[in-house]
Amino acid sequence: MSKTQPLVTIKGTKDGLILSLNDMCSYHHLIAELREKLSVNKKHYQEGPLISVKVQGGNRYLSKEQRAEITEIIRSQKKLFVADIETNVMTKDECEEKQRKGQLTSLTQVVRSGQVLEIEGDFLLIGDVNPGAKITATGNIYVLGSLGGIAHAGVEGDHDAIIAASLMKPTQLRIGDVISRSTDDMIEYGNPEQTMACAFLDSSYKKIAIDRIQSYFKRSKQLARL
Repeated sequence: MSKTQPLVTIKGTKDGLILSLNDMCSYHHLIAELREKLSVNKKHYQEGPLISVKVQGGNRYLSKEQRAEITEIIRSQKKLFVADIETNVMTKDECEEKQRKGQLTSLTQVVRSGQVLEIEGDFLLIGDVNPGAKITATGNIYVLGSLGGIAHAGVEGDHDAIIAASLMKPTQLRIGDVISRSTDDMIEYGNPEQTMACAFLDSSYKKIAIDRIQSYFKRSKQLARL
């Protein structure tokens, strides 16, 4: 590796800063240069609004402790905050956990009043969810039938999760920690013979919106794997 090659590259974008970390050097040298670069450039972010920082680690594995240290160094510059730290490398356990959460579970049944189904990953139900029943999933929920009970997608905080149903007339919807405001919002939506309805969080991530699934397709590739 060339001695002149920077270990930390800082790039400004309209959304904030991108910190690219060299993945061919020692972690010790990387941290030393990170501290130096932030100190030298601190005059650019001492005043004004908070600045989002996205850290790109490339092919370097970063442990929880290392991620915490990098976050602390960046946050020591009072106008900077870490929006994300991403790398191309994960442990075997992290990979297995990601696969488990991304799996699709399919069931063919009617979920009757009083029943509760809790699924890890995405959930495809071929059948109805009767009023008084509840279905939850850490990922997305797809109901090929009538959704008349309670549905909670993204139960571990996934705000990009969706709930789709052939006929949408639930007593309550929830995505992540956002809950439908009232039963008045849960009007019947969809037609099993024509189109599915899709519930998702709006752009503010504060309110659940419902639209035809074709309209959602135009905004997201979330359903491509189905």
